[in-house]
Amino acid sequence: MATKPRSIFEEVGTAEKQVAQPGGIDRGGDGARGAIRLWLMILFALVAVMIAVGGLTRLTDSGLSITEWAPVTGAMPPLNGAAWGEAFDKYRAIPEYELQNKGMTLAEFKSIYWWEWGHRQLGRVIGLVWALGFVYFWARRKIPTGWTGRLLFLGALGGLQGAIGWWMVASGLRPGMLDVASYRLAIHLGLAFVIFGFIAWYILRLSRRSADLLQARRSGDAAMWTLASVLMVLTFLQIVLGALVAGIDAGRAYPDWPLMAGGFLPPDPLGLSPVWRNFFEDAGLVQFMHRMTGYALLLLGLFVWWRARAVANLRTRFAFNMVLAMMLMQMLLGIVAVIYSAPWHIAIVHQAGAVILWVLVLRARFLARFPHPQSVRNT
Repeated sequence: MATKPRSIFEEVGTAEKQVAQPGGIDRGGDGARGAIRLWLMILFALVAVMIAVGGLTRLTDSGLSITEWAPVTGAMPPLNGAAWGEAFDKYRAIPEYELQNKGMTLAEFKSIYWWEWGHRQLGRVIGLVWALGFVYFWARRKIPTGWTGRLLFLGALGGLQGAIGWWMVASGLRPGMLDVASYRLAIHLGLAFVIFGFIAWYILRLSRRSADLLQARRSGDAAMWTLASVLMVLTFLQIVLGALVAGIDAGRAYPDWPLMAGGFLPPDPLGLSPVWRNFFEDAGLVQFMHRMTGYALLLLGLFVWWRARAVANLRTRFAFNMVLAMMLMQMLLGIVAVIYSAPWHIAIVHQAGAVILWVLVLRARFLARFPHPQSVRNT
């Protein structure tokens, strides 16, 4: 039987025509971006509190009150008089008690014990929140494509931080030591800021869809990205130097500004032998390095801000304005801390300022690479 010839405009087949859906690429591999971002924001807040508690633990000389590393059993504090007596006996066997706190009462010991116990307990909470969140999202296959390794990396950094924390404490238990080794304290705090920075960066990346980030990158400012990266590195160096200052109480050594004991350089800055020890253990030289790096950071910050004035994107420009404003405030806090011999309440505010500045620098760097869209009228 002859078939009727088809028209060249006739549809072939009876299947329903497929219609492209907007955002299909994002939905294919983006998983639970919003929920994971919320989880990371909880971790972000916990790490911020952890840095503050760690600073107060240092300022109250509480870091050596627990002389053992027991990641599991150490979660339980002493629950009776005998347990408290045992913990106190262990503390009285270390050099810090013999050389600095001899005659301390049990009540005084408890006050420093709770600071260190709280610091360690908060670390356990952070590890638990990370583990529960990761397992939940991984088991439900909600982790966006390419993010499993990044989230595992955060957990690995957290585990490494716990080990470095004990490595730091162990240095203060050796004969003749009154405090932990300053360079180990600097590594411990530096890694805390690295972890904090990665969490902040991941939150920023998850705040927008993958397709939007790809589109935004085409409008990014390569020159400002580079300058912001240099600013980030120098900011981190200044934070690490601040940890060295805290480690040996160098902030209380020369309570005058802008000079140090009446001169540009502190007296006898290279008096220790071998020479390399001065860069970690001489209070005058360590404070001098922190001051000079602070001046260099401010000059770089001013230059980066001046260059950012030419950026077309308003939100990116404002991000760099906030960086400069916080930098000026942080420098003022540093000067006040020096003049008043770094009392704990000013010192902890100065440390909190470093946390805020670190986040603002990272945010400005992010917006230099991934600016928000804006209309031509708002340029």
